[in-house]
Amino acid sequence: MVSIKENYERLQARIGGAAQRSGRGAGDISLVAVTKNASVQAILEAQACGIGLFAENRVQDAEAKIPLVPGAGWHMIGHLQTNKIRTALPLFQCVQSLDSVRLAREMNAELLPQNKVMPVLLEVNISTEPQKFGFRPEEIYAAVDEIKSLTQLEVQGVMGIAPNTGDIQARRAAFKKLKGVFTVLKSMKSERFQMKHLSMGMSDDFEVAIEEGSNMIRLGRALFGGKK
Repeated sequence: MVSIKENYERLQARIGGAAQRSGRGAGDISLVAVTKNASVQAILEAQACGIGLFAENRVQDAEAKIPLVPGAGWHMIGHLQTNKIRTALPLFQCVQSLDSVRLAREMNAELLPQNKVMPVLLEVNISTEPQKFGFRPEEIYAAVDEIKSLTQLEVQGVMGIAPNTGDIQARRAAFKKLKGVFTVLKSMKSERFQMKHLSMGMSDDFEVAIEEGSNMIRLGRALFGGKK
């Protein structure tokens, strides 16, 4: 059975190759380890390899795992229901899945009495699949105008998921679309609006995502093994 350490070493080589093809180095790419199907022991093994940033899809799973993995950073990457905001915000250092103006407003209202600022990424639905969450690319700019006015949110980038298809060119086209959105938004700098992170690429397509400009990839199965 292949170990997490061996998986990580192979991934580092693949990340480095893809980064080189895009004119960058492996150090320019942040790896976020997705723990959706991983045990706490597996997460600790990944942490021992030097991985410091993890992500969860579900708030209840994060509640169970995060206290058992001291010293790690955690991102929320699943759809955040408004009734879970109060529980979620103390657990995570970033919410990558900010997918509506309503969610932004309610997060801001929860953070305001605490005088706390939360880093977020705007989730953009680049797959055009109706079951996926996120802002449509054509509506993101209007949404940004309102989100920029919310004092307790710091927008640090965008996140997207490629279409669920075996057609790698369709995935590449989706990544190009998100890179275009990222580039436009990068010109709209303000105090709490800085486009640092282009979060795209998962276990099946991270090399293509890096080639198209991603600087943050989210890997679960490729690191931990098991289900997608």
